Amino acid sequence: MNNDHNHHGSGNSFELILVLLFVMTLIIYIFATVLSSRRHKRWPLDRTAFWVFGVLCASSAIVGPLANRAHIDFTAHMLGHLLFGMLAPLLLVLAAPMTLVLRTLNVNSARRLSRILKSWPVRILSNPIMASFLNVGGLWVLYTTDLYGAIQRNIILHVLVHLHVFFAGYLFTVSMIYIDPTPHRTSFVYRAIVLVIALAGHGILSKYIYNHPPSNVPLEQAELGSMLMYYGGDVIDIILIYILCLQWYRANRPRAVVHESTSS
Repeated sequence: MNNDHNHHGSGNSFELILVLLFVMTLIIYIFATVLSSRRHKRWPLDRTAFWVFGVLCASSAIVGPLANRAHIDFTAHMLGHLLFGMLAPLLLVLAAPMTLVLRTLNVNSARRLSRILKSWPVRILSNPIMASFLNVGGLWVLYTTDLYGAIQRNIILHVLVHLHVFFAGYLFTVSMIYIDPTPHRTSFVYRAIVLVIALAGHGILSKYIYNHPPSNVPLEQAELGSMLMYYGGDVIDIILIYILCLQWYRANRPRAVVHESTSS
């Protein structure tokens, strides 16, 4: 009984730390927007809104009722995965945090950060194939091995896997749509092909979970959770595809206009 009480207490203090971290990310971002708007032109309000909603999505997945339910209910876990590994990264990427950081830092620090962004490790990690492998491949490992059962028993493993899911989701989104300055750009065709393959990998995994649930997950929960992963993932993926196609269209449009004016 006492052990349970201690475990519950440590869980509560861990949740409090997480809440403080999320609140800090909101405060830092908003503070940076104020600084940036003073020095440069006004920071777009929609980007701030994306950041706020992104942080709320991420926090609701790992702190509070949904996070607590996710330990015992696979469907709740999968809803958390959609919020934390897919929707939150997409919203945070749309908030253009790196642009804001570069606008807020002094010249020397901004140059140092630019050098890091141009480095070869960042080039490898931000390549769409590598990012897709870390993102979708990581999910295959999580749900087709004993890892899913292990994260329910081990808090450190639980935190590490969640960190991987979030950062792999963020990296995947960054590799597909360019909102922030991107030194290592790849072509639209290349990104579109990799995106289709990655989405297929995600879809096949959700169908696999439907028939082969992770260890200790009841079949009914696995069926509901996999359907949520399949259809919920599709909704978020459609937004990603739309943004990629819109950027593709915009990138090719000026040349067409120039061509028409010269030919006439």
